[in-house]
Amino acid sequence: MTTARQAEIAGAGLGGLAVGIALAQRGWRVRIHERSAELRMFGAGIWLWENGLQSLAALGVEQTATRRAKRIETLVARDPEGKALMHRTFGAADRLLLPPRADLYDALIARARELDVDIMPGSVIVGGHPRGELEDEDGKVWKADLVVAADGVFSRVRESMLLTQRVDYLDEGYTRMLIPNRPEDPSTEITEYWNGSRRLLYDPCTDEVNYVCLCCNVDDEAGRRVPVDTDTWLESFPQLEGIIERIGEVGRWDRAMRVTCRAWSRGSAAVVGDAAHAQPPNLGQGANLTFQNALSLATYLDASDDVPTALVNWERGERPLTDHVQRWTDLYGRAASAWPQRFASRRSQVLELATRVPWVDRQLNKAARHNPVGAGHAATAHTGEQG
Repeated sequence: MTTARQAEIAGAGLGGLAVGIALAQRGWRVRIHERSAELRMFGAGIWLWENGLQSLAALGVEQTATRRAKRIETLVARDPEGKALMHRTFGAADRLLLPPRADLYDALIARARELDVDIMPGSVIVGGHPRGELEDEDGKVWKADLVVAADGVFSRVRESMLLTQRVDYLDEGYTRMLIPNRPEDPSTEITEYWNGSRRLLYDPCTDEVNYVCLCCNVDDEAGRRVPVDTDTWLESFPQLEGIIERIGEVGRWDRAMRVTCRAWSRGSAAVVGDAAHAQPPNLGQGANLTFQNALSLATYLDASDDVPTALVNWERGERPLTDHVQRWTDLYGRAASAWPQRFASRRSQVLELATRVPWVDRQLNKAARHNPVGAGHAATAHTGEQG
């Protein structure tokens, strides 16, 4: 028998857990270091497109993570006059589900523990080395066949290996929260309302709650105020009083960030999730790309005994799609938030026409309609689970 390969992962967020599960399913011994003393997930709802759902299914968590989620049938963006700027429909092979983020996180933790992944809260990793090492704040070195930086936008592991090309602070930010559901609320349609540089996104989530996201420029002091200044948002969207009046004091405004890496790996070290490709959430693909890249990483490693070569092949095969999504989510954000107010009517005309062009539709939905590498992989005999 060959000795199981060892992986040490920095970060027990969505990306770190996904990589850990994918590797454990293939017989790796996995340890995940989490700097926080508790495993907690911040956030409200989360968009899971078809590529993300297929990836989660391969990881064995899709059904558990989405057990309460509403099945979305349509996605519409509307201007202040109510005109539809964009309209997208979903079908059985092109799905969008929207569970609470905590449901997804809990499902990933349960699956990781089921696979005997060792999760270490309070383990603060401060650096890494391409020879397959993580170093914690006490100076202890954790050696492995593979180390993974899944420690977020400001990844200390990524930067310690000089893999950072750019970390950009963008000109927009988001306040996200869950509000109580009402019987009259739309249950299958996501609607994004636009007015100037502000957007309000309504998302059906579960039978109990709906997900709301408020987007504005960083210079919009009233718009980014937390607790939310409901009066100023009601001025922008008077037709949404029934939604805005349910916004409570819970919420957090986060500035949009973009991370670009010089490379996704060096030697026996890889970077995943926000540490590799953080992006504004305009296309809702950040987490979905994380899941499919985590799954494909394990798949490429499964096909080769040489970790550095597998990591190079993984980036060569998977990064072009991620780069594409980063470009298009930036374009979407600029059209929504940076368009001059005096040309707002022209924006509506341009977007209405552009989103009807099949080529534009393909670019916006390229990731959602992508079949993830490894999605056909059944959970291995190591677990006794079905794929």
